[in-house]
Amino acid sequence: MAEPEGRWSPGRTETDADEFRPVLEIVQPARQRRLTVLLRLLLLIPHFIVLFVLHIAAFFTVIVGWFAALVLGRLPDPVFRFLSGVLGYDMRVSASDMLLIDRYPPFALTPPADYPARIEVRPTPLNRLAVLFRVFLMIPAAIVQSLAVYGWWALAFVWWLITLVLGRMPRPLFEATTATLRYRMRFTAYVMMLTPAYPKGLFGDDAFAGATRAPHPGARPLVLSSAAKWLVVLFLVLGLAGHVTSSVTASTTDDTPATRLLGP
Repeated sequence: MAEPEGRWSPGRTETDADEFRPVLEIVQPARQRRLTVLLRLLLLIPHFIVLFVLHIAAFFTVIVGWFAALVLGRLPDPVFRFLSGVLGYDMRVSASDMLLIDRYPPFALTPPADYPARIEVRPTPLNRLAVLFRVFLMIPAAIVQSLAVYGWWALAFVWWLITLVLGRMPRPLFEATTATLRYRMRFTAYVMMLTPAYPKGLFGDDAFAGATRAPHPGARPLVLSSAAKWLVVLFLVLGLAGHVTSSVTASTTDDTPATRLLGP
């Protein structure tokens, strides 16, 4: 029997049993309603407002959690539950605004069991030294996720137009977008101290491509096609170009008043 498409998760396997990485599982819809695609960002405005408030609350909760993790070597259970709930809510809204799913996100930190976008994080002991220097350790991953996400949004209008015309997101684009969102989820989970695992897997899980897949979709790895990998590269290149252009523009703008004051 053929396996259903559109579900991936790098759940714990024999080859990486020593490190559980946060899971993002997304079920690709066979078709998307063109009307909801057309009005997607407008429909999500209420969620953006809720997320703004949740992110403020999460910011202060992370600070409390950081001090607690230094003492306890783990996040307190209430802190872990709240932050994981915020992260899941964020990912469900992001999966919708990045056109990965068509179903409207629920206004809840815990989604229905059949919702097509879900995350899994597990309470895990934390290395106190890694917690202490978390803000410095996360810098390389922050750069990578910033480039990938920025690059995706640089051509967001193109992806939106393609999905609107076809009534679905093409498979390679779906894979590349899922990989990008999953990396952002893993980075955010690392920043929130929901996991000690450093963000990985932007180009998928090739190491598990030949592994035997469990019957439950939650244990299925994300293996990108060649076209999807090239799209991820495109995201990174566009993200880098965008950041460089922004920096040059800002530098030029800052220099202009001084040039006028000094004269030719």
